[in-house]
Amino acid sequence: MPLIESSLTVLLLWAVIGYLLGSIPFGVVVARAMGLGNLRNIGSGNIGATNVLRTGSKPAAIATLLLDGAKGAVALLLARAVSGEDAAQLAALMAMIGHCYPVWLKFNGGKGVATFLGILLALAWPAGIAACVAWLIAAAVSRMSSVGGLLAAASSSILVMALGFGSAYLLCVLLTLIVFWRHRANISRIRAGTEPKIGQKG
Repeated sequence: MPLIESSLTVLLLWAVIGYLLGSIPFGVVVARAMGLGNLRNIGSGNIGATNVLRTGSKPAAIATLLLDGAKGAVALLLARAVSGEDAAQLAALMAMIGHCYPVWLKFNGGKGVATFLGILLALAWPAGIAACVAWLIAAAVSRMSSVGGLLAAASSSILVMALGFGSAYLLCVLLTLIVFWRHRANISRIRAGTEPKIGQKG
């Protein structure tokens, strides 16, 4: 983890900013803006890009994927530019928590893969690119977005260490734990062979 150099007040400020950025439910916003209905009543009811894809709109799913990734990256990059690496990593963690547990949706948000990948790209871009490749390969082979996300998350801690970004290790471990926790139902369905395929409508 990075050295703690910022004051408690600064860290708390970035924690709040990170959470608020992360809590923006772009999937819900995009679905409504594009006339796709209430995302909570579609498919799994999740606010992420995979469920947006179940509406049949690839542009909406892509927009959600990019926006959910961007909010994690923006939280980290803003905090890094203004206050330093300690604030950046805290803001990133809180953005992830905000996405998964947004106050606006009664703390029932997304599963965090896009936000996680956006954070990793901003945190340590070589590791981020490698994790995105891992996601693409695993998702393409399995036809399950959840498998891609779980593999990308699981590989992140190894990637940052192998590529020389050791200060990001603890953050990657925490983000991975959140991703796995949010995917616990998916993991059960994967084991049972009932996990929906990419693009399959709920």
